[in-house]
Amino acid sequence: MSTLRLAFYGDDFTGSTDALEQLEQHGLRTMLFLEPPTPAQLKRFPRLQAVGVAGLTRSMAPAAMARELRPAFKKLKALGAPHVHYKICSTFDSSPAIGNLGCVLDVGTAVFRAPLVPLLVAAPALGRHCVFGTLFARFGIGSAGAIHRLDRHPAISRHPVTPMQEADLRLHLAQQTTRNIELFDILKLALPLPAARAALAELVAGKSTVVLFDALYEEQMGRLGALLDGYASAQRPLFSMGSSGIEMALGAHWNQRRRVPRSARPVSQILVGSGSCSPVTEKQMAWGLKHGMAEVALDAARLASGKRAPAELQRATAAAVEFLRAGRSVLVHTTRSGSDRRLAVALKQQTAPLLGTALGVVLRGALAQVPVPRLCIAGGDTSSFAARAMGLKALALIAPLTPGAPLCRAFAPGSPADGLEVVFKGGQVGAEHYFDMVKHGSI
Repeated sequence: MSTLRLAFYGDDFTGSTDALEQLEQHGLRTMLFLEPPTPAQLKRFPRLQAVGVAGLTRSMAPAAMARELRPAFKKLKALGAPHVHYKICSTFDSSPAIGNLGCVLDVGTAVFRAPLVPLLVAAPALGRHCVFGTLFARFGIGSAGAIHRLDRHPAISRHPVTPMQEADLRLHLAQQTTRNIELFDILKLALPLPAARAALAELVAGKSTVVLFDALYEEQMGRLGALLDGYASAQRPLFSMGSSGIEMALGAHWNQRRRVPRSARPVSQILVGSGSCSPVTEKQMAWGLKHGMAEVALDAARLASGKRAPAELQRATAAAVEFLRAGRSVLVHTTRSGSDRRLAVALKQQTAPLLGTALGVVLRGALAQVPVPRLCIAGGDTSSFAARAMGLKALALIAPLTPGAPLCRAFAPGSPADGLEVVFKGGQVGAEHYFDMVKHGSI
């Protein structure tokens, strides 16, 4: 009999480590894999209560997404967990052409055949709030930044691939699916639990229904978890879509003893790879370079040209190795900002595979020559490809660093990254001195 309570598929690597962190902090022993785990793999990690898969679908076109997700969902369903979650970014990164969430709903509904597909994007602990179906986000997780409607957010509204132009999630999603999206709004959530359950049952009313759930305060997450858990069983797993708010809600409802946060040791040197276009990451890179980090800038035009790519990768690897041998922390990046001309050239290609894979090749090559105790990869779209290029197979949580980006242990047999401490950071995550926090292990 399966001991798993939840399985999830993350649409990118940084978001997947966010879900891993939430589950661990709510007391559930969790492992994150790069492919749906086999029974043999699960035997290596006994007594798991949750598993995740760090996927690539956030940067895929709908046809490729369907080919990837159909077998993945079937394998996750076969694990016997009552809940199977498709984990998306809490800023709802998606469009009809890239990361299409309507495609996810079509595949998930066909595989799981559930009467209810919950859609929970709010994650108040991360500065993500959904009120009357409209999503708001803080500018910089963990910072004192202001809350913005997503279509007016300084970063998300200007994302180079999936800019958010409509904060009402039902209207945004209507561009990707013809399915009707019901709303369980903030007023229904405030009802006594029996009345809230009755209101949800009325919305579902025996038909296959996608329900978007509001949430404003962290204290409301346990109520949401109770509502969702009532529709889940091992015999008929509940398929849900949303941010790590799903893990927060179920974890709060299950009320397991939270684990005491572990601390991370300081290290003398870190290696950072960034494919992020976020202004948050841009400021973090500027801070790091001002405070002694060495810079290795990848030339996206050379990478995109094909013939010049091998020489560019070799040049960047050699430069990183030279700085590391001198004892410096190193920042390898594909762009300092979304308007960088190198990125503009690469955008004519498949940006995430091209730049993410290049980052991974350079980082792996540098680690093979100079062992570094801790690695950080920034950028949601590119991180999944960088991880695969480095040979990562699985991750286990070591300690939290900043909400949504924990410190993990890498399992990468045959790769210099095996056993390495690694952090995957989304573009909007962290304070300005974030890379200094990664180096010193401070929360």
